[in-house]
Amino acid sequence: MQTPEDILAGLDAEQRQAATALTGPVRILAGAGTGKTRAITHRIAYGVATGVYNPYNVLAVTFTARAAAEMRSRLRDLGAHGVQARTFHAAALSQLQYFWQQAVGGDMPRLVDHKTNLIMEAAQRLRMTTDKATIRDLAGEIEWAKFNMLTPQTYQQRAGHRSMPSGWDLIAVTRLFQAYEDLKSDRALIDFEDVLLIMVGILESEPRIAATIRKQYRIFLVDEFQDVSPLQYRLLKGWLGDRDDLCVVGDTSQTIYSFTGATADFLLDFTQDFPNATQINLIRDYRSTPQIVELANRLLQERTRADRPSLPRWPQPLELLSQRDPGPAPVFAECTHDQAEAEWVAQQIQQLVAEGHKGSDMAVLFRTNAQSAAFEQVLSDAGISYQVRGAERFFNRREVRDGILQLRAAAKSADGVAGSEVVTRVKDVLASLGYTPIAPQQSGAVRERWESLNAIVNLAEDLVTARGDQVTMDVVVAELDERASHQHAPVMDGVTLASIHSAKGLEWDTVFLVGLTEGLMPISFATEDKNVDEERRLLYVGITRAKTRLFLSWSLARSAGGRASRRPSRFLQAIRPSTTRSASSSTERTAKTRRAKVSKCRTCGAVLSSGAERKIGRCQDCPPTYDQAVFDSLVSWRKDISTADKVPAFVVFTDATLVAIAEKMPTDLQQLRQLPGIGPKKLERYGAEVLAILSSGKATQHPGRGSTSNV
Repeated sequence: MQTPEDILAGLDAEQRQAATALTGPVRILAGAGTGKTRAITHRIAYGVATGVYNPYNVLAVTFTARAAAEMRSRLRDLGAHGVQARTFHAAALSQLQYFWQQAVGGDMPRLVDHKTNLIMEAAQRLRMTTDKATIRDLAGEIEWAKFNMLTPQTYQQRAGHRSMPSGWDLIAVTRLFQAYEDLKSDRALIDFEDVLLIMVGILESEPRIAATIRKQYRIFLVDEFQDVSPLQYRLLKGWLGDRDDLCVVGDTSQTIYSFTGATADFLLDFTQDFPNATQINLIRDYRSTPQIVELANRLLQERTRADRPSLPRWPQPLELLSQRDPGPAPVFAECTHDQAEAEWVAQQIQQLVAEGHKGSDMAVLFRTNAQSAAFEQVLSDAGISYQVRGAERFFNRREVRDGILQLRAAAKSADGVAGSEVVTRVKDVLASLGYTPIAPQQSGAVRERWESLNAIVNLAEDLVTARGDQVTMDVVVAELDERASHQHAPVMDGVTLASIHSAKGLEWDTVFLVGLTEGLMPISFATEDKNVDEERRLLYVGITRAKTRLFLSWSLARSAGGRASRRPSRFLQAIRPSTTRSASSSTERTAKTRRAKVSKCRTCGAVLSSGAERKIGRCQDCPPTYDQAVFDSLVSWRKDISTADKVPAFVVFTDATLVAIAEKMPTDLQQLRQLPGIGPKKLERYGAEVLAILSSGKATQHPGRGSTSNV
């Protein structure tokens, strides 16, 4: 266990003040990148090391399983074993399961993991029709109501000001809310919000149970306190009772979840409930360069200077001070259309990778998940590995499950293996599942499998770096098991694609903020001032995810040749330079040099208006000029490839590219490379097979892929 002096070593003055303020109420306002997790974990560890805290009496609460797991890992490294670090839901569920028999009796209801299916059934009972997207919106509305402790009856009285999901009014949503509650009651089910509500009821109506919990937990710390809902705050007050050993940490400038019921009011008004609270501000930014920090500060300062009396409450934001050396200036890029923006981003990533930067150190962040598809396609075409945050869970992947099983078996015969030898043993075990020291060049399923296994290897290496010879195979397996129980995935290779909301709490060396136009940032339905303020905070969160390089881009039209009717986001006015780069992709530059050759249909001479038409060199109304058998062979070959690699067919080649290949009939790799949609990676991987199909005229067997029939 580290000494108290060791724990405080390396903390700055403000972090040290936070770490040594061990008793009574404490409010820590911590700006982005100021090391708040470091400060609060060292605070707990210092309290344990000095004997002020019994670790088993400390409950640290945060909002995501990932953040809780990160906190537990850091506390273990600091020697503070026994401290509970959980989400609100996890802590409440554990208590509810323990006290259910005593407080309620009988079997505890089953927990609803996902309420969307139940809401869909409730809608069908009411003979209301809706789609999956609206069901998600309705689920969010019900969650908002319950986080604000509203019943269907009180919801109708209190929610008149809220925008209802498309096609629904207040009365219809209220009826659905009631039907959903009735359906749960009929089937003895509870949802995650019910867990908190029931636990609040027990704490307030069962003095003996409340006393037992308060005897167990005496010291409380709540991270991301700006995201607390009224229900969560009431639960926290129930845990506390009449005591005041509570430390809260947050940043009002990162309040971006009000649509779920979160409010920064509890952080702002903390001294009303705790008048003697110690106040500490963390403003030294260790994450981002001065250029990025200055940009983030300016974004908030513009709103702070606004003096319209009708504007909603806007607390004075923390002005961050970067502690890093200067870096490159943020890049602002205006693109002609969405495809050009995606291609421009891919080109910047390729250049950075060529300079030696890792894809896992980069992220493309957007306002809505629907924006992801264009970037997935372009990165795939360019042969750039990526991962979509929020896609299939890491620990649900077959190769990960198999890897953990094999490592668990290997641990039984690994006595005496410790430290760096553990990493070697992990690599040997995972080799049977496809792990190799060097990453495979191909994309698709093979690369995804390797990246999953490599993430396990990286985790083992990180454990050895942190704990040295204390790490054994059993330690690695235990870490994987704990992470699996909380879905705390290790860091993977590849560029991250994510919404800004899902990127909260994360950081990358390079960040691309894309789609920064009116209607997306701020989003079109942010019609009230308070919603626009939240969109500004969301952009602030996006900017402060970047450590060294920041790219901000937008496009003026949806598609090539479309009307340039979009306007850059109003938030850019305060932060963009007077002159902005007009970005164009390599495809656009090539198109400009060949405009006379490809802008008109080669058959009828009509102007080509879409990207797909320009790709094949003729308009869609004109008949194709390719041999149907050749085209069918290409389609069949693509199907084989996509099935083998477990990727959508368009990831291999789009339909337009196959048409262009069949019509042009290239005879060598150089001619094939000149066709749109075929980059160096695809040429290297598929070029020989495509040329073999073309040379055979009509292929009934694809080279290296086995016999297939034509589609």
